Amino acid sequence: MSLRPTIDFLLYDWLQAQTLNERARFAEHARETFDAVLDTCERIAREKYAPFNRLVDTQEPRFDGERVILPQATHDAHKAYAESGMLSAAQDYDIGGMQLPYTVEAAANAFFALASVSIGSGMLTTGNANLLMVHGTALQKRVFALNEFSGRWSGTMCLSEPQAGSSLSDVATRALPDGEDFAADALGPRYRLRGNKMWISCGEHELTENIIHLVLAKIPGPDGKLVPGTKGISLFIVPKQLVDVQGQLTGERNDVALAGLNHKLGWRGTTNTLLNFGEGKYPVRGAAGAVGYLVGEAGAGLRCMFHMMNEARIGVGLAATMLGLAGYYASLEYAKNRPQGRALSTQGKDAAQPQVRIIEHADVRRMLLAQKAYGEGALALELYCARLVDEQRTGEAAAADEARLLLEVLTPIAKSWPSEWCLEANSLAIQVHGGYGYTRDFPVEQYWRDNRLNMIHEGAHGIQALDLLGRKVLMENGRGLQLLGARITASIERAAAVPPLAGHGAALAGALQQLAQATQAAWANGQPSQALANAVPYMQAFGHTVLAWIWLDVATAAVLGDREQSLAATVGRLHATRYFYHYELPKIAAWLGVVNSRDSTCADMPEAAF
Repeated sequence: MSLRPTIDFLLYDWLQAQTLNERARFAEHARETFDAVLDTCERIAREKYAPFNRLVDTQEPRFDGERVILPQATHDAHKAYAESGMLSAAQDYDIGGMQLPYTVEAAANAFFALASVSIGSGMLTTGNANLLMVHGTALQKRVFALNEFSGRWSGTMCLSEPQAGSSLSDVATRALPDGEDFAADALGPRYRLRGNKMWISCGEHELTENIIHLVLAKIPGPDGKLVPGTKGISLFIVPKQLVDVQGQLTGERNDVALAGLNHKLGWRGTTNTLLNFGEGKYPVRGAAGAVGYLVGEAGAGLRCMFHMMNEARIGVGLAATMLGLAGYYASLEYAKNRPQGRALSTQGKDAAQPQVRIIEHADVRRMLLAQKAYGEGALALELYCARLVDEQRTGEAAAADEARLLLEVLTPIAKSWPSEWCLEANSLAIQVHGGYGYTRDFPVEQYWRDNRLNMIHEGAHGIQALDLLGRKVLMENGRGLQLLGARITASIERAAAVPPLAGHGAALAGALQQLAQATQAAWANGQPSQALANAVPYMQAFGHTVLAWIWLDVATAAVLGDREQSLAATVGRLHATRYFYHYELPKIAAWLGVVNSRDSTCADMPEAAF
């Protein structure tokens, strides 16, 4: 089954991405150039990624004491991706970019995630460089960001530490000014960093000649102590190999050492590392401490890093989505060809009759339809968020501000919902395969293993829930939630003119009202400990309401669109919408029940009783 028709429908029939070329930034583009990018990425993914997905899962990165060794297929895939120009797809023409809308960039990257999320496609490198283009100095942009966009260098983000995990306020990596002339370095105020970072994807490899680490660390105060909390965190550029102001390697290794490789359940093709900064293994100019250059202002590191983290969260949501769809496509193909059992009739089963394919069994269709609803719904959500990014960057002032606030509210959902429900889709794909799905002879077990990471990295599931209920829905006196409610209401009004969808619209209106009431109830007494005790059920209900809205809007576009669609594709979208409203949306009542009552069952459980 091909992803392309779904991408084309969502991009052009639903999101009207072809109209973006009416904006000055995209004026040189047309539907034809967007299609050419999609064609190229689809081809590279098919030729350089998909055939090696199992290979990189079984031939994990290994450290020989000097270097990390990766399969040749990973080198070839990275080279093809860099040469495609996708690392700088959204950047200006004058620095070698294509000035593509982010909507098209995200759609194009979906092909790589579908083919092999484990090989990777440069998400962290692009995010690293994008951050520097916003917060770096002119020289930092030219030396570091542009070399990352070209594919010559790659990038990471270094946040977590062994003792801190998701609690960034407990970051202990220290950064000290590098001598009295530390501010004289043209690349930025120069510091020496000492500390340990963990879970660093692509932290060590030889795919590129240099690796640019963006590292969170704290600058001690006058008393030599670290400032408590997140306000003391700063951001530093720490290259693996030291460079000069022309972007050339000096031949001197920075004091960044690989402490070990993490051996993961999935995503085995991507190197994941523990890194030691400043332990003295590679002393620079005779002294310990990794050389780092301050990005932005001291103490503003977390604000800068969130630029990259928010981008990465949409990327994680897209990866989870495509893994869900990969499992769906595999189990659909299997169900169409696997004979087992007999059809039911009024007389029961007739053993003398030939076997039927398992797709003819109602429960198998239930599992397939659930996967379709989760995967295609999540893809629509991710592309909708990408369209908001373009609106924020290129829209009129009022529309751009609305897009900014909507993205604030939707980003936790864009990350968390696919990572939970497309993982469930992968579980259902295994179930469709039966016992075969639990073996390595079929790809669906790997899709599940790869997808299990997405609920954890770039902000664990519970962190996203705390962010949503504790911050995002309250921002600017709840204006983001109000904007989202207005868009949902507008979709309900459009659907009212479509008889098969009008009832769904009424159900969505009820869900929206329940969500608004629960938001107020959670904060009724103003106690964060009570309001946030059930943040995850709140986020689950919020996400299901958003996906119900997305499916209603997609179904409306399928029925009312002026371009002829495949009848089967339209029926499929209507049935997926129907499934979501009949089987999924009713779940929000149970989730919101504990939110409304501020149920304290979990918080009250004594530790000893566990």
